[in-house]
Amino acid sequence: MPLDDASAPADVRTLSYSEAIREALAQAMAADPRVFLFGEDVGVYGGAFGVSGDLVHRFGAERVIDTPISELGLAGAAVGAALTGMRPVLEIQFSDFVTLAMEQIVNQAAKIRFMFGGRATVPLVIRLPGGSGTGAAAQHSQSLEAWFAHVPGLKVVQPATPHDAKGLLLAAIDDPNPVLVFEHKLLYKSKGQVPAAMYREPIGKAAVRREGRDVTIVGTSIMALRAAAAAEKLAQENIDAEVIDLRSLRPLDFETIAQSVRKTRRLVVVYEGVKTMGIGAEIAAQVAESDVFHALAAPIARLGGADSPIPYNPVLEKAAVPQEGDIVAAARKLVR
Repeated sequence: MPLDDASAPADVRTLSYSEAIREALAQAMAADPRVFLFGEDVGVYGGAFGVSGDLVHRFGAERVIDTPISELGLAGAAVGAALTGMRPVLEIQFSDFVTLAMEQIVNQAAKIRFMFGGRATVPLVIRLPGGSGTGAAAQHSQSLEAWFAHVPGLKVVQPATPHDAKGLLLAAIDDPNPVLVFEHKLLYKSKGQVPAAMYREPIGKAAVRREGRDVTIVGTSIMALRAAAAAEKLAQENIDAEVIDLRSLRPLDFETIAQSVRKTRRLVVVYEGVKTMGIGAEIAAQVAESDVFHALAAPIARLGGADSPIPYNPVLEKAAVPQEGDIVAAARKLVR
């Protein structure tokens, strides 16, 4: 099954990933006056990656707000706006720059609902363009999503398709909790089928993109696409791979993973973040701590980024994160 199902209702169009995000923002802003977008260059310039486009002309500069360069200040403004009843959507120009806003996100947004016994909520969304592959070097190419998945009180999603980019963003805007949406920069121009109507994809639910019997491959973000491509190559070797697009890191849909591994008895987890202490380690640990462990016919394989800053050199940059061939080799090794 492809990542975007070709059998779709008549109101489904082919949109790019960035167009799907823009449509979600426009629909949410049209439906709810509390929703607003702000960040560096999101207005007249249309966003660093062109995602916000013409939204400033459609909704005005009071709801699509160009801001100064101060990520800590922006995150604090987002928390404050959410606490007073607004539904802010903050775009951080590169996900790497969120490091400047950790105090407000980790110490404030994630904890306020718990510290006030649920009497206060922080319904904010932070959009974070991340990942490597654009030649932007070590300070603009990181995958930091596992940092935030470690923090109770935050939700973390990683849409891999235009369909999920829209559906998960709309779900995030509705959510009473702070949600971080990591958007891979290489996916912005990718295309897929997206319904015109407003819809939500559930946060915390993985998607089985391809059913198989021999090995389970769990991918996050762009790695879900590479896993699907790897599965097609494996099929030529009579290896039937099941592909799971995790979609959400926190909450984590362990049950979908467990159900698949009980069937295939083998597991490969592939993610772009640094392998050491990454999301693959958490998934492997949960499998090892559950009865799924007894179903395994081979050790769990983790494919993650190198223990190195992302290089600028394009050959080294590509070598620093898992590629399609790496996934094929890891799955083949488990099966044979």
